[in-house]
Amino acid sequence: MTQAAQALLGCIADDFTGATDLANMLVRGGMRTVQTIGVPAAGTQIEADALVVALKSRTIAAKDAVRQSLDALEWLRAQGCRQFIFKYCSTFDSTDDGNIGPVADALLDALKDDFTIACPAFPENGRTIFRGYLFVGDVLLNESGMENHPLTPMTDPNLVRVLQRQTKSKVGLIRYDTIAQGADAIRARIGELKRDGVRLAIADAVSDADLYVLGDACRDLALITGGSGIALGLPQNFRAANLLAHAEHAADLPKIEGRAVVLAGSASKATNAQVAQWRASKPSFRIDPMALSRGEPVVQNAVEFARAHFAKDETVLIYATSSPDEVKAVQKELGVEKAGQLVEEALASIARALRDEGARKFVVAGGETSGAVVQALGVQTLRIGPQIDPGVPATQSAGADEAIALALKSGNFGTADFFDKALKAL
Repeated sequence: MTQAAQALLGCIADDFTGATDLANMLVRGGMRTVQTIGVPAAGTQIEADALVVALKSRTIAAKDAVRQSLDALEWLRAQGCRQFIFKYCSTFDSTDDGNIGPVADALLDALKDDFTIACPAFPENGRTIFRGYLFVGDVLLNESGMENHPLTPMTDPNLVRVLQRQTKSKVGLIRYDTIAQGADAIRARIGELKRDGVRLAIADAVSDADLYVLGDACRDLALITGGSGIALGLPQNFRAANLLAHAEHAADLPKIEGRAVVLAGSASKATNAQVAQWRASKPSFRIDPMALSRGEPVVQNAVEFARAHFAKDETVLIYATSSPDEVKAVQKELGVEKAGQLVEEALASIARALRDEGARKFVVAGGETSGAVVQALGVQTLRIGPQIDPGVPATQSAGADEAIALALKSGNFGTADFFDKALKAL
């Protein structure tokens, strides 16, 4: 087998934690994977089997998300990528205005293709799709807590309906019974859907085996959209085409010394549980959005709190995580956009200050928070390491004078003791 000189798979992720989630899946599949923070400058060349461009486009205006995604596609095509993934959350986080549908449409147009699938399933983390309905564990999406999401409340579990409201393209369904018959049956179903004018199709998946079969069936599609799970079956396609050799040490990272800090901005159920477990026995500092809005020195107080515990060789949690009712009360007072912006800017400023205090390991909970923190730290490229929990790898900044270790966690991911596990992994 020969090792490709150029990247094979180009990925566009709509948030930072989703990007590391996807990169983690590809590294586990033996692909040497590099994640960039935003679109690199034209002419930048990166040697890897897979490239993941992390955008912060999930909740911005659809036209801006489309523009950023097309910029990412242009750079990835210049790297020689043969196939592309548009990656979004396994809970299909979006609104009726987008951004999943508009971005998928624009990417298909740019690639001059007429069909793709949409499959956010991630069975290892309890996200499964059956007859087009998305389940989180044993409950439908709209009963999972995602109905209370402050930015993208998900109140309809039927993904065909959700996606159809976002796109002018016709949306169809590839049902579980077709997938159970194998890749050839899926390809035949795709042919039927295309003849019927369908351009986007939700694909059922209730197990990793389904995702491997989907990967095989979609090997000739220019674009695939979905959660990180959809990447499970793609490395094998490149190996079968004699384009990829398995990289045994793709996840190896060197050890980094320095202080550690945990920053949490997500209001999800999983992060609330993680914050509660930490607070039961370890030092923590709460960021109050209302205090920020009043101009109180919240950032300074948080940094001083962390500095005092650093002196005692202790790791602290600095968090803005709140219950859904508390989040809604703050949003009612400040507005949704301002409330989120205040918290993100505060946590980003704290991260930057603590780096100057010697912190070199950052565990960050929440996609929007992760994006703000990574940008504040000036990280432009990430090397992807071993998995901490499903969907969350250890990572390290690359290309800087002094490397930083990061665990960037989607709000919904991780066990209750995730923060402790992440600190050990870093």
